[in-house]
Amino acid sequence: MPLFPGGASAYRTFRPGLPKTAATLLTDTVRGTPHPVLLDLGTGTGQVPAAIHGAFTRIDIVEPDQGMIDEATAVLRPLLGDMPLGVHHCPAEDFTAPYPGYQANLVTAARAFHWMDQDEVLRLLDGVTAPDAVVAVVGEGSLWTARSPWTDALRELIRNYLGEERRAGTQGTYTQPRRRYAEVLADSPFSRVEEHALPVSRQWTPERVIGYLASTSFAAASLFGERHTAFETEALSLLGRFAADGPLTEDAVFTVLLARRP
Repeated sequence: MPLFPGGASAYRTFRPGLPKTAATLLTDTVRGTPHPVLLDLGTGTGQVPAAIHGAFTRIDIVEPDQGMIDEATAVLRPLLGDMPLGVHHCPAEDFTAPYPGYQANLVTAARAFHWMDQDEVLRLLDGVTAPDAVVAVVGEGSLWTARSPWTDALRELIRNYLGEERRAGTQGTYTQPRRRYAEVLADSPFSRVEEHALPVSRQWTPERVIGYLASTSFAAASLFGERHTAFETEALSLLGRFAADGPLTEDAVFTVLLARRP
């Protein structure tokens, strides 16, 4: 069952993309590499490969949700032209090399890394990557974790409808990671880790926030059932009050973890 049922279109339209500074960090990892290959795990709607495709000669995307795969391929095929695009409709844990001798030079995992069996995936990657490959785990918090007057009020409204615990789509409630991703990587074959914290500031409209919520595991439309229309109406009213004095601003930190073999 998809983690974000029915959310692929909203994900493609409303999720913030990769900051340019993060894209530069990622493409710099393959500078000077002949014919570099990108493997993107939990690709969602293909935001990461769409942002950095120009640095690669082959891209493989891995995603278990068919709706997400459809959105990602619709975005990527026109961008890539004749570049090979491997589409793997499976969880990251089930990825297999598409041909003998396959070696990825950069592996990326964005917001979906949380939902993976991280240790298993990192062991798997040890067998499908070049000796000098980089594994990059990237992402930021969400509007649930953001701290500002308008995001605090929105979070409380969601709790009024769905309960105090943060929901996690079809998985029930959200479980906080036991270890930081940097620690997980440090205990893997890719134990040489560098961390980059990139400040980002975004401006939202009430309508874009509502669209974004539909793409999340904590406020997907299916979680509200028959109360979803009432929630959206109340949320738009709440956000409109905060937006009366100017744009809704979100200040966040986008983290890029780059992990290499020692």
